[in-house]
Amino acid sequence: MGDGPRGVKVISDHFSSSTSTANSLPSPTSSVTDITTNSDLRSNSWARRKLKSAASMLNLFSLKRLSWGSGADGQEKVVLSAVEVESLRSEIVALEERESHYKAQLEHLDEILRYARLSSYLYIRSRWEALPGEPPPLDDAEVDDWLPRFVVLQGSYIYLFLSSADLSPQDSTLLSDIVEVDSLPCFTREDEETRYCFYILTRHGLRYECSNVSKIQVDSWVAALKIDCKLGSDAKDINDTIMM
Repeated sequence: MGDGPRGVKVISDHFSSSTSTANSLPSPTSSVTDITTNSDLRSNSWARRKLKSAASMLNLFSLKRLSWGSGADGQEKVVLSAVEVESLRSEIVALEERESHYKAQLEHLDEILRYARLSSYLYIRSRWEALPGEPPPLDDAEVDDWLPRFVVLQGSYIYLFLSSADLSPQDSTLLSDIVEVDSLPCFTREDEETRYCFYILTRHGLRYECSNVSKIQVDSWVAALKIDCKLGSDAKDINDTIMM
């Protein structure tokens, strides 16, 4: 029955502390060391990724191949010759100039969209009216010499740009020089695309023929030009008077 009272069995060393449990717990010093090691590994991995990213950015330039080396601290670095550094600087300057040009184009386009009365792409070709006493021009209606132009109605001018990104117009016409604006018959191209047309006639005999696949666009241009040029149903009579 053991050494205890009757009915109670005493097992020696049953409640003594276990040494194995104490040995299995991690020491504070070991945990700090592991955290520091993991942090260093993450830091080195982050630095390596940043270096690789910078190298990939450099590869966007004309440098054929990047040379890699190691610094005194063991960190990897890109090694460039003096010629490569100068080439890189020149390309950076060129990119900055291109960025300035694009910025100017955006500002110009923003100004057009803000202040222009009307602007859109139109297909345009030019013709000269016959002067008094000259024979009528040859019928060249079938000649496909339409050219796309970005046309802007702003202030007292019509501006013709090669594209909406151009800073300077290719041509311009004073609204006060326009003596006639009217619609032209629509036509269908070989690709079965229908274009709606109108013309602009100046006092100098220059005639702009304009077309667009949108009838709404064409009607908008005709209406806006007639209003801004103060042209009515008697525009034909005004034109005859001026030309004589």
